[in-house]
Amino acid sequence: MKLVNPANKRKHTVIVVGSGLAGGAGAATLAELGYNVKCFCFQDSPRRAHSIAAQGGINAAKNYQNDGDSVYRLFYDTVKGGDFRARESNVYRLAQISVNIIDQCVAQGVPFAREYGGLLSNRSFGGAQVSRTFYARGQTGQQLLLGAYQALERQIDAGRVTMYPRTEMLDVVVVDGRARGIVTRNLVTGAIESHAADAVVLATGGYGNLYYLSTNAKGSNATAIWRAYKKGAAFGNPCFTQIHPTCIPVSGDYQSKLTLMSESLRNDGRVWVPKQKGDKRGPSQIPEGERDYYLERRYPSFGNLVPRDVASRNAKAVCDEGRGVGETGLAVYLDFADAIQRLGASTIRERYSNLFDMYERITGEDPYKVPMRIYPAIHYTMGGLWVDYNLMTTIPGLFAAGEANFSDHGANRLGASALMQGLSDGYFILPYTVGDYIATNKTEQLSVTHPAFRQAEACVQEMTKRLLSINGKRTVDSFHRELGKIMWDQCGMSRNAAGLEQAIEKIRELRQEYWQDVKVLGSGEELNQSLEKAGRVADFFELAELICLDARQRDESCGGHFREEYQTADGEAQRDDEHFSYAAAWEYQGQDAQPVLNKEPLEFEYVHPSQRSYK
Repeated sequence: MKLVNPANKRKHTVIVVGSGLAGGAGAATLAELGYNVKCFCFQDSPRRAHSIAAQGGINAAKNYQNDGDSVYRLFYDTVKGGDFRARESNVYRLAQISVNIIDQCVAQGVPFAREYGGLLSNRSFGGAQVSRTFYARGQTGQQLLLGAYQALERQIDAGRVTMYPRTEMLDVVVVDGRARGIVTRNLVTGAIESHAADAVVLATGGYGNLYYLSTNAKGSNATAIWRAYKKGAAFGNPCFTQIHPTCIPVSGDYQSKLTLMSESLRNDGRVWVPKQKGDKRGPSQIPEGERDYYLERRYPSFGNLVPRDVASRNAKAVCDEGRGVGETGLAVYLDFADAIQRLGASTIRERYSNLFDMYERITGEDPYKVPMRIYPAIHYTMGGLWVDYNLMTTIPGLFAAGEANFSDHGANRLGASALMQGLSDGYFILPYTVGDYIATNKTEQLSVTHPAFRQAEACVQEMTKRLLSINGKRTVDSFHRELGKIMWDQCGMSRNAAGLEQAIEKIRELRQEYWQDVKVLGSGEELNQSLEKAGRVADFFELAELICLDARQRDESCGGHFREEYQTADGEAQRDDEHFSYAAAWEYQGQDAQPVLNKEPLEFEYVHPSQRSYK
């Protein structure tokens, strides 16, 4: 890997889009190395990046509990948890770097939980039989983001990072086949502006909000990575979406988002439903012998800490049988009575107080006294822009980090691995791979007056005018809600060929109606959230079709992609390694043209793919 002379780094500019854990850490570290960095976020402050919402913890193979953990075991658990649909090389590097991340964050002052003697504490997460998750109560993402934010602010003060808040990226500028900048919209004034650089990093998160109801912040969107896809960046494994098993259930038709309850709660909470169908008694009225602790019964080795895809499918199965709880019957109990009796309420309060408080504020129920009601919801997307080992997309000079890329989690992400990947990419990988690209490729100074920037600006302006000129009768949210229902019903926790074909047809019809009947208020020269949402939902329509195409062609079940036609006798996901042991990399061919599927074969030298078993 080539290096850039320290005296030459200040001559180069790197654009980082996104200021969460991957983007904030990457921007801060690139600036610390001496590069000029421009960092963009659509929030009013980098501190509002959605990384702040992560609750449970961050994995690292420190083996502080002396329970048999190692770099190899973390590597193996992650590959197995992803149902053998991730690259070994990327995952092993992630496991290696994990130990450095904790040292970095402790040095920054991140207040990880500690045991009585002062040593860092750990807890368990799904898909592992060791305790390797470091945490800060139920607000680990917030504390880690504050660490990255402090590092970023230090570089802003030093003049090496220029921060552009309330600014949304709307296009990538490609010159002579290389990414050389971006086009943005100032969300306060509406001004369309261009920015040139030697390399561009996209760290803009995932596309879970496509489903309308998800645990993502309402502003989270796929526009940056989707516009990059349409400029030539391949899209990897779009159908690999994750449903989180512990979320507060849907409460009404006009709910705007869902709330996550951390996976860490499954350390002490026991998941159960009544044994009898249609049992509407309150939880305290159902005796122990009439309760089905179905995860403990089906998976005795892992119990309530099975991976997310397994826990989610089992929750759906018992609700489909008519044993769900609550008014809708679409919920299961997460019960802390045994843990409170064993450990005491004070210990549970120390571990989870902010989560319990949040649950009570939303539902009006006290989880210290009655079980939580939970149900699966869209949470994370393993798919994203295809990247090589250096995190570079198929457009030279364009990198993708964190949830925006597809690289590390295969078909299912294990809990507490998102924060690990974001900080690994930002602090320890991008600063060196971006430098290698700059050292290897001599780029000429480029002005935003270049025709490629003018053309990209014109395309952005044209789309804005088109959206504002439709003046239809339906709101953006009504279209988004309808799209989300199609996706949840036909391409959510379970999928089948007929449903996916139907979904593709419905999405195309709804998208056509969108461009004829959506009503976008206001103008493009002002703060206009209706316009912001309109552009993002337009991208969601196109991405939704690609997700369904990818799910339709992958005739197997693996991780979060569960095709009903392909399951074992006991209802587990059944892979087809002979035909589908590859990473899909979809290539854009033009508006309304069928994208091309490229296949990157997955080769396993150290982990032998087998039928996943958590029993």
